[in-house]
Amino acid sequence: MCVSVWIGYVSKCYIVVLEKKSKNVKSLQMGGQKDRQTADKCDQKNTYYQEMALSESDAPKTVADLPVTAKHYLVCGTENYEKNCQFYCNDCHQPMCEQCRDEHQKNKKTKSHEVDPYKQRKRPLPVEKCKIHPTKELVVLCDECQIPLCYKCAATKEHHDHVFTDLEMVFDEKVSLCQEQIAKIRNYFEPTSQDLKKEIAGDVTEIKKIIEGVRTSMKAEAETVKKLVNTVTSDKIKQVDKIEQSLLHTLNSQNQRMDDYINYLNDLVKKFYSYLSPSNIEQLTFALKSENLIIRPIPKTSKTVPPVFTAGQYSKDDVAKLLGRITVPNTKPENRKIKPMETASTQLKLTGKQRKQDREKSDVKQTLSLSSSVTKVKEYTIPGVFSVYHISLGKSGRLWVSDGDGNLVQTDLQGNQLQKLETNGGSEGYHKVTQDGDLIYTDRYNKVINRITPDNTITEFIEAGDWEPISLHSSHINGDILVGMQTDEEAKVTRYNKAGTEIQNIQKDNKGQELYDLPHYITENINGDVCVSDFTKHAVVVVDKSGQYRFSYTGQGSGFISFGICTDELCHILVCDTNSETVHLLDQDGQFLTLLLTEQQGVDHPRSVCLDDENNLWVGQQLTNTVTLYKYLQ
Repeated sequence: MCVSVWIGYVSKCYIVVLEKKSKNVKSLQMGGQKDRQTADKCDQKNTYYQEMALSESDAPKTVADLPVTAKHYLVCGTENYEKNCQFYCNDCHQPMCEQCRDEHQKNKKTKSHEVDPYKQRKRPLPVEKCKIHPTKELVVLCDECQIPLCYKCAATKEHHDHVFTDLEMVFDEKVSLCQEQIAKIRNYFEPTSQDLKKEIAGDVTEIKKIIEGVRTSMKAEAETVKKLVNTVTSDKIKQVDKIEQSLLHTLNSQNQRMDDYINYLNDLVKKFYSYLSPSNIEQLTFALKSENLIIRPIPKTSKTVPPVFTAGQYSKDDVAKLLGRITVPNTKPENRKIKPMETASTQLKLTGKQRKQDREKSDVKQTLSLSSSVTKVKEYTIPGVFSVYHISLGKSGRLWVSDGDGNLVQTDLQGNQLQKLETNGGSEGYHKVTQDGDLIYTDRYNKVINRITPDNTITEFIEAGDWEPISLHSSHINGDILVGMQTDEEAKVTRYNKAGTEIQNIQKDNKGQELYDLPHYITENINGDVCVSDFTKHAVVVVDKSGQYRFSYTGQGSGFISFGICTDELCHILVCDTNSETVHLLDQDGQFLTLLLTEQQGVDHPRSVCLDDENNLWVGQQLTNTVTLYKYLQ
């Protein structure tokens, strides 16, 4: 209702204002209208202001179309004045500068006028003529009839004894109410809804991850059952083989016995034939003996009993039981937490400050540009290291510096060593200070990322599984942690949120080609691009925030070997080249701009670069334990 009222106001359509009865407004009888004659005298001065109002066709149609802030420059409404408009006279409906405001309040005729800061001004009531009395303007609202009236209409019998409210007061209240509701929408409802959308998107990712885990478990269970089935089948086949061997042995034995018996019979036949034609009486006498005419009986043989296979008695349900079951817990879904309006109101004040800071930062960005020359500002000597391969800037003038031998030192700007750690890191960007002020660093051997809190407590923060974490970066945009990792065969960049939960893996381009070989330095540009310095590829590999490949920078000519990398407020990419011993400056699309630092600026073997909040460039070198500050933006 209120948004439509405000839109209706901008469109000069005030009828919407009267759609709902105004509550708790000061009622008045005839004659309570403000003096409009003074305002009439100022009408000619309002031409500029009124021309700024949107026509009906230009009026915003949705909340998304509503302007956040004015995008035009308001000038004083006083004739021949071109100063910036800062104030507004609610009686004259005139914008004015500070000088005109002072004169306005000193003038006897106008010193009683209500003058507010321009943003807190009262909106002028759209002028509308009465349809019954065309020369008169609608000025009051009949509280009982809820219709706008001119003075003549209000004096008729039809509205006798009715109570009237100043239409301008009704309009002011509705405008204020609408502005309040718009502020609530922009500052609470919409941001809260966006937060819920992000939470839902996170749940989508989590659900997909969980479901994929269920699928993997099911497939693994099926593979286990398959292996078990194969094992049992193999055992049973061996059992059948043994039975077959036993039966065949029995049959072969019987077959051999029959062969022996047949041979015996053939020999016996030959003997009997010899008896039929004896050569002497002795032989005939031997043949006539009965025992010599006996034939041995046929050997007994038995049929073998073959095995019988009985199929298993099982059903699909039996197999399903073997593979486990899928259940959805009978748990009432937990409602997402919506921060209360009271909490939001407190946070809105902080949000307003943050918006101011963001605007100031944006203003600074718009005024920044490359200097015509690079200026050396200062040098710091870092105790406890032999070289400077990586720098992590902390808070309160403290920094962490590492060399190529695993020494990681915290120092202040006076050169006092505050802490020293022995790590297994080397010539890579393996540590970073987070938004919360913690230091995180990689442990390649144990494949974890450790965290040191401001009270010097060291804990394991992220486990990298089978991957070896090499480099990392903590995002200044949202606090995400980007980690360059590798195995013996592949490499990738993994994104974790501030809590250490894995949310993205970047490994291949859209053609399936590996993006990285050895991502030993990593950073994030302010446009969300992930920029990786790859030692083996001899390139800077850049993908967008969704992980889509954008470009690779391989230097100017041959022999480019990239080391430390960072970005600045203008989206520039700065990278150390150990081949030419220089620092290259690129634009956000990978186009070479210039050699920012060379031997002419006193740079020798640069290995690490980073920028602080004041756009100072910190440079570490291989052959010395000094860190040098340069200024190249103005």
